[in-house]
Amino acid sequence: MMKETATAQSEKELLNAKLEQANRQLLQSEKMAAIGQLAAGVAHEINNPVGYIYSNLQSLDGYLTDLFRLTDAVTTARSVEDLQLIKKNIDYDYLREDLHDLLAESREGIERVKTIISAMKDFSHIEEEEFKPADLHRGIETTLNVVNNELKYKAEVVRDFDDLPEVECIISQINQVVMNLLVNAAHAIEEFGRITVRTRHHGGVVVIELEDTGQGIAEEHLNRIFEPFFTTKPVGKGTGLGLSLSFNIVEKHNGRIDVQSTPGHGTCFRITLPVSQPEQASND
Repeated sequence: MMKETATAQSEKELLNAKLEQANRQLLQSEKMAAIGQLAAGVAHEINNPVGYIYSNLQSLDGYLTDLFRLTDAVTTARSVEDLQLIKKNIDYDYLREDLHDLLAESREGIERVKTIISAMKDFSHIEEEEFKPADLHRGIETTLNVVNNELKYKAEVVRDFDDLPEVECIISQINQVVMNLLVNAAHAIEEFGRITVRTRHHGGVVVIELEDTGQGIAEEHLNRIFEPFFTTKPVGKGTGLGLSLSFNIVEKHNGRIDVQSTPGHGTCFRITLPVSQPEQASND
């Protein structure tokens, strides 16, 4: 009898391990699918600063040619008047001022590209499933950078951040939840609206709220939105897995996700997470 019990226990552990592995693969698959859907927007976000950096380099090439004319003339000019004439011809004062602006703009563009690439790297990376203290605000900002092109034409993003402690979590998975909710919020807004990202800290829990001014969710759909493969989006616009996986991630973090929605006025998703995971969750 004990042998049968041990065998059953072993089979149960093996099944749980297989289910956990399948869940990890599904999570990663959905993450990569979401990034794939955002790829065109991300390419545009990178192409924009690269475009004006390239333009600035062309201007810099012309400026350097003019500056070299002036510096070469130092040894060949017959008089100071000749140097002053060359300086006037190349509009030295404008060139000097514009060089500072050109370099500052190019530096800003490079920083923008670095930020986008860093954010994409965070999202595409397969991390160990280990709970660690993390800065949720940094994770939210990373996520906003990834989905920026999806949001900027649809909504003003308002940040209403509280002082938060570091939260014990798998930050890449929390980022994925926030990304899913932000993209859904953008899709729910027909013309141009507002998305508010709000954080609060109450005792041993933190709260992340994502509120939009979109179409809202019909009452008959509210009880089904976290079901796998359920979607109100047109065919090809959604997998129906985003909210289901988000629900599972939050549940895995011993938290909860709630939704309030008024058709025609908007939706608010509220994620509640413990600051510290129960001992057994940390050791799993």
